[in-house]
Amino acid sequence: MTIRAVVKGVGHYLPERVVPNSEFEATLDTTDEWIRTRSGIERRHFAAEGETTSDLAVKAAQAALDSAGYQADDIDAIVLATSTPDLTFPSVATMVQQKLGMTRGFGFDVQAVCAGFVYALTNANALIVSGQAQKVLVIGAETFSRIMDWTDRATCVLFGDGAGALVLEADTGAGNNSDRGILSADLNSDGRYKDMLFVDGGVSTTGTSGKLRMQGNALFRQAVEKLTSTARAALAKADLSDADVDWIVPHQANIRIIQGTAKKMGLSMDNVIVTVQDHGNTSAASIPLALSVGAAEGRIKPGDLLVTEAIGGGLAWGSVVLRW
Repeated sequence: MTIRAVVKGVGHYLPERVVPNSEFEATLDTTDEWIRTRSGIERRHFAAEGETTSDLAVKAAQAALDSAGYQADDIDAIVLATSTPDLTFPSVATMVQQKLGMTRGFGFDVQAVCAGFVYALTNANALIVSGQAQKVLVIGAETFSRIMDWTDRATCVLFGDGAGALVLEADTGAGNNSDRGILSADLNSDGRYKDMLFVDGGVSTTGTSGKLRMQGNALFRQAVEKLTSTARAALAKADLSDADVDWIVPHQANIRIIQGTAKKMGLSMDNVIVTVQDHGNTSAASIPLALSVGAAEGRIKPGDLLVTEAIGGGLAWGSVVLRW
């Protein structure tokens, strides 16, 4: 028998404040049509004043625990993906641990920007397969509204805040690709592309959090090829192909990237979970948000084969193949 990390629960949280595209028209040379046409985004959520990444994360985590039927102290570990932590340290994961009332186990953060949740899933899977943990809470949470340059129309209209979470639990499978749970993963990074997406501040440089900077056109050209390649690499590791996929659950950055990746993989958009229109780009939170929405809508069903894939600053990119 083979140990698999199986999804037992899923949940998400979005801040109350909804920001439609039209809200930017008063301060920027932009329009609702311009934003929709170039990104597919119609609205996004922004955290309230005083509402932090850990606040969003704990609400998504509680929703996932409720979905799984577990209490916080049933969990052995928290792996949390974020690029917008409450503080330089301690980790957001330990803050979530405290806010949930979890008095055992351990938690740590993973930082791979928009690819963060894929990296977090892969780390959580390794903890379970190696026997270090039986039940792991995997969270993606961001407050990107805190690092926006509100004068840069090319970036500030694209991002939003939110959080999503999964509960993974060790289970046994036959050791083939019909098993439930995480079947394979593929991770990549290349620091030569740093200038395509970065924040222009940090503890050891400016002593400030800085603002997000992006070369959108250059990043777009990298994204479709790298996302397709990593998805196929992960599928091949599980002896699967594009045709076996029931759902692509992609990082929700831009509808044109999502469409381009689906087309290269020979899959219909009917096989893609899309939430970018409602959430914008929530970085590491976007995949678990989409998973939670897809499950809540009854689209993602037990036994479905999913590919999650993402690319973000670093550049860092990767994918996970799992059976729901």
